[in-house]
Amino acid sequence: MQSQFKHKLAFIAQKKMTRKFILVFLLTFQAIYIFAEPPPKATWYRYYDSKGIANISTSVTPNHIRHGYEALDRNMQVIQRNRAYDTEADIKKAPLRAAQARQNAADLKLKTAYTNSDVAATKRNDALVHIKKQIAFQQDQLKQLQNDRISFKRQQIEYLRKAENVPNSLKNNLDNNQKNIESKKESINSLQIHYRNTQAQYDRIITRLKALE
Repeated sequence: MQSQFKHKLAFIAQKKMTRKFILVFLLTFQAIYIFAEPPPKATWYRYYDSKGIANISTSVTPNHIRHGYEALDRNMQVIQRNRAYDTEADIKKAPLRAAQARQNAADLKLKTAYTNSDVAATKRNDALVHIKKQIAFQQDQLKQLQNDRISFKRQQIEYLRKAENVPNSLKNNLDNNQKNIESKKESINSLQIHYRNTQAQYDRIITRLKALE
């Protein structure tokens, strides 16, 4: 009797395990079927105009894009929403985006070249010192040319005082000296302009880098 009772208990337990297995199998199969089912396709496209009136069509038109639209399945259920996009407004903003892109590129170039405003200030000072040295050198040469001219003029006056002809060599010296003086003055003026432009350029760079820091 006891063995028969144990046999029945074993049979009942095995039957319960079989039911659980079948239940798990059915749930797994159902999940696979659900996930394998393709997403619904859009059949209708609906947008609301400025008066709130719904407009439905089977394709997307420029009005749909301008107002924003909903994609609907065949049961008229919303499966996707798309925001409004104003093409004309976007075209008007294009120059602003282009200008911003150029500014971003210029900012990146500044950061690459100078890292920060302190580095730019150091480079500015070095550049200005170098230009100052060039100006000072040109000014020394100009003074020397002016002193030479005084000497040449004295020689010329002495010849004229004696009522003698001025030698051609002295005339050539005076002509060349005058040309060199004019050339040297132009070089100094050019360096002074270069100094001011360099200072202004670096000041703009430093100001921009400070704004980005």
